[in-house]
Amino acid sequence: MCSILVIDDEKGILSVIREVLTQCGHRVEIAQNGYEGIQKFDDDNFDIVITDMRMPGLDGKGVVKHIRKSQNKSIPVIGISGTPWLLQNNGFDLILPKPFPLKELIDSVSRLIRIPSHTAASV
Repeated sequence: MCSILVIDDEKGILSVIREVLTQCGHRVEIAQNGYEGIQKFDDDNFDIVITDMRMPGLDGKGVVKHIRKSQNKSIPVIGISGTPWLLQNNGFDLILPKPFPLKELIDSVSRLIRIPSHTAASV
């Protein structure tokens, strides 16, 4: 369906998100920090990026700032965080506070890349 980059420093979260979105038919690439994420973003073509806010080194604000200055600046970016108020007005297309229902993540991805939700697998 689409190509998704997921950036988070928590391996468990990366694993769950990758599994769920892969089951929905998406190609999912993961990065364990912001620097790895922007390198993968620059080296590949993604339809959407999902990034955590608080990570060591380059955080989610830095990731979205890099994306918005790139050639692919219109790619949707979903920010995920236990501190969602820190994500407001920072260039994100959507903010999901942790913990979030996986169905909400699937529906949000579908909505932002304009795929009908009924094609997404049930979680």
